Amino acid sequence: MNQAPDTALLDHQVVIVGAGFGGIGAAIELKRAGIHDFVIIDKATDIGGTWHANTYPGVAVDIPSIYYSFSYEPPKTWSRFFAPGQEVKAYAAQLVDNYALRPHLRLNTTLSAMEWNEAASTWTATLSTGETVTSRFVIGAVGGLEQPKLPDIDGVDTFEGKAVHTARWDHDYDYRGKRIAVIGTGATALQLIPEIAQIAGQVDVFQRTPIWVAPKPDFAMAAASRTALRFVPGLRRSVRAGVVLGIDVGLTVANSMHDKLPFVLDAAGAALKLWYKSQVPDPILREKLTPTYALGCKRPSVSNRYLATFNRSNVELITDPITRITATGVVTADGREHPTDVIVYATGFKVMERGSTPPFPLLGRNGVDLNEWWDRNRYQAYQGVSVPGFPNSFLITGPYGFAAGSYIAMIECTSRHAARVIVETLRRGETTAEIKQKPHDDYYALCRKRGDGSLWHSGSCAGSNTYYLNYQGDPAPIRLSTHAEMWWGNKHFPLDNYQYSTTASSTTVPRTLASGKV
Repeated sequence: MNQAPDTALLDHQVVIVGAGFGGIGAAIELKRAGIHDFVIIDKATDIGGTWHANTYPGVAVDIPSIYYSFSYEPPKTWSRFFAPGQEVKAYAAQLVDNYALRPHLRLNTTLSAMEWNEAASTWTATLSTGETVTSRFVIGAVGGLEQPKLPDIDGVDTFEGKAVHTARWDHDYDYRGKRIAVIGTGATALQLIPEIAQIAGQVDVFQRTPIWVAPKPDFAMAAASRTALRFVPGLRRSVRAGVVLGIDVGLTVANSMHDKLPFVLDAAGAALKLWYKSQVPDPILREKLTPTYALGCKRPSVSNRYLATFNRSNVELITDPITRITATGVVTADGREHPTDVIVYATGFKVMERGSTPPFPLLGRNGVDLNEWWDRNRYQAYQGVSVPGFPNSFLITGPYGFAAGSYIAMIECTSRHAARVIVETLRRGETTAEIKQKPHDDYYALCRKRGDGSLWHSGSCAGSNTYYLNYQGDPAPIRLSTHAEMWWGNKHFPLDNYQYSTTASSTTVPRTLASGKV
């Protein structure tokens, strides 16, 4: 191994931004690679990311738990096939403890800016306190579901009752018997509405776009089953592979073959309409709840309770557009004011919107801000991880990085990618690694080609308002590939796709590379 100059001028070898599963996964990969000098910075008071922030009633994973976990670490607490939120949060704690990450955590710390120092080949993180933290490398793991999104409705600030976003749930407030307005009918509302309908006096659900909802194959996991999955050699891996294969095949048919096999989506939609009929007897109400766009245009949703909840006498579905919010209620286009005590914004998050990914200035070469660069040039990143002009910087949930299925699987792949490059940089005795323009552009061109021919750009998705297309009209949040391709691309990309160099004035901290493999 080449020797790089060693001084102690840097605070850390690596700064990881975010203590959700992205940051936790990145830290584990660094440790497995023999890199132990890193810090994990997060503005929250505890680990878990979105699973720390989202604690609304009914919160749970919407894909099988066996796939919503790292391949190398089965959850110890797993009561259901679709784990409830508190168990996912417990899994984050399990990972942090099992891999001794707590000494690396710096919580309740807001990062306000990150800037590249060309002369020293270092990054400087500026905290909200004014303090700075320097590092050779930075891994951005802030996640895609990080900044709550409020609707652009007149009068939002005039409401005098209780207003709450699902990602900022107030557990001290008593919702029993209240008139509650829920704005939004996405994956979060689908879980929340059945829960609050049981305690509220009245629930008015304001729907802009209906969603496809399939039955949820959820069940309690017997102790014997949990034990077998943890300890019987090969069993968990086999079951997980079956789940992955099923999701890959379904998404491939929906997105890559929708124009060649349209009857498959039509047949699936017809089957779901029969399910809707069994859940909602009223044909007028059922029609309002049934999408006119194709299955797969929006995030797939599963629930055994959502549709039936609209049969309750204290639940009303409102499809007239909202025109404004007043001090006491919500006014719709028909002129009707719906009085309410509580407004719940189930309106999701800012996904790859300008200024939100990351939610702070990240200044690369020549002071270029990543958010502004993406705004001018469209969202793009090699394998969803690296962008030219931003050396020694890696993203865990970057553009075109997530093969729809499990965020945890994507985190495992992209964090391994980052660790591979960092290890190679140190092995060569260099101080800078930057993705070369051609491999980056080739990957982006492939993503654009697939995106242009995707289901989301077809007429089948007209009116779906899917967040899979960002404000630029691109399916940037999604990598249109299978899980296998995502895994292979991040584990086996040529290391020479990166340019490695050392500036004359750059220095490094001592590092220890153990026998960990990436």
